[in-house]
Amino acid sequence: MAETTRFMDAALEEARKAAERGEVPIGAVVVFDGRIIASAGNRTRELNDVTAHAEIVAIREASAVLNDERLAGADLYVTLEPCTMCAAAISFARIRRLYYGADDPKGGAVDSGVRFFGSPTCHHAPDVYSGLAERESAEILRDFFASKR
Repeated sequence: MAETTRFMDAALEEARKAAERGEVPIGAVVVFDGRIIASAGNRTRELNDVTAHAEIVAIREASAVLNDERLAGADLYVTLEPCTMCAAAISFARIRRLYYGADDPKGGAVDSGVRFFGSPTCHHAPDVYSGLAERESAEILRDFFASKR
C-alpha cells in the first residue's frame, strides 16, 4: 500500500501544479514496472486543447516513453474519476489498473454517469480502485473553485 500512496501523492502534486497554472486541478501519473514513467496535470487552457486532460496527457507521454500505443501492464493514478473521453482513452490504451481519488457525480464515467467500462461496446476494462486520497483530491478541487468565486 505504501507504493500506492506514493504514486497517488505524485498525482496530487500534479493537481497542485495544475492549479498554480490556473487549470482545473487534476493530476495523473502512469506507473510501469513499479516506477512512474509519465506524469501530468490538466493543460486544457495552456494548450487551448479540450483533450488535454491530465489522463490523456499522461497516457500520451507514457506511450512515447514505451514507444507503444498500448500500455498493457501500466497503471494509471488520477485524482478525479475520469470523464467519458478519458475512460475511452484508458480502455484503448489497455491500461491494466485505474486508481482514482474523488468521485465525479457530474462528469465521471467510471462509477458515475455512463459507466464506460461496463458498456458492452467497451473492449478493455481496467481493474478499478476508487477512493484513494479521496478527501485530499476533493479538497484541492473545492479550494480551487472556491478561490474562483
